[in-house]
Amino acid sequence: MNWNDKILSWYNIIPQYPLISFKSELLPALIEWQRGKGQTTFNCQVSINLADDEQLMRMMIDTGFDIVFIGIETPNEDTLIECGKKHNKNRNLIEDVKRIHRAGLQVEGGFIVGFDNDMHSVFQQQIDFIQKSGIVMAVVGMLQALPGTKLPKRLRQENRVLGQISWNSIDGGTNIIPAMSLDVLREGYKNILHHIYSPKHYYHRLKTFFREYNPQKTETPQNFGYILALFRSIYHVGIIGKERFHYWNFLLWTCLNYPKLFPLAIRLAIYGHHFHKVCELHIFKNSSLPTKYLKNNSGIIHDYTDRLFERPQVVTQNRIQNGD
Repeated sequence: MNWNDKILSWYNIIPQYPLISFKSELLPALIEWQRGKGQTTFNCQVSINLADDEQLMRMMIDTGFDIVFIGIETPNEDTLIECGKKHNKNRNLIEDVKRIHRAGLQVEGGFIVGFDNDMHSVFQQQIDFIQKSGIVMAVVGMLQALPGTKLPKRLRQENRVLGQISWNSIDGGTNIIPAMSLDVLREGYKNILHHIYSPKHYYHRLKTFFREYNPQKTETPQNFGYILALFRSIYHVGIIGKERFHYWNFLLWTCLNYPKLFPLAIRLAIYGHHFHKVCELHIFKNSSLPTKYLKNNSGIIHDYTDRLFERPQVVTQNRIQNGD
């Protein structure tokens, strides 16, 4: 077997078979298992070199995969060396993401700021990359010294570890003293989130994504959960939401250009409303997320994601062999 025949290790699903062949054994078995059943969808973590294997992407889609998470971390090549992501180097990362979108998989991206090689320009570089790639759901965090990695040991020797790691990905915290000013890092981090989840730029990114996205299977929900989520999104986002102009503009644009993606357009509009609220209330104002917001808005999100298609979904934490 070559390396891409064992591209993912399914530790969580099949712990006793960590080296099972994903491409030649597990995927064909899952495809056969799906026959005659309601389609179960799968999400997993991969590395960017998935874009090099069109056959594997087709098999993943046939199996029921629809979203992949990729730790891109940064577009800065010096920083990629620093964080050990050498397999992300010497690639056109934006084109790689678009290739995966064109294959029919949605890319969620992970990004980090605060590496020693990061200059002040890194914040705008991250913004530009996220916008141009069309990665709708971008998870941005500040660098932290994770237990079990080489970073804590080095930073302790340099007296640059502040305390315990925070597992809250949206609290804007870090447990290290960065090479740049901590205040500069925090402000740059907030600026990235302010930009990418502002309605104007978020909906612009949705259009970039839709222009490339080529799903092999389109969703045509006709259940009550979908109708309820649709009308609740119209009210909360399209009527009383501050982003209502962008919401209606995007839905009209989708109807005219990509009508089969309309259900996805509603879902991503709801996601954008949620992301913006979280950033506005929890990060920009540096306060705890109000319980009232969670109570009033979680229903919109969960009605759509849990009831819209009435199908089970499996999220797997699997990683490509080359280091992601």
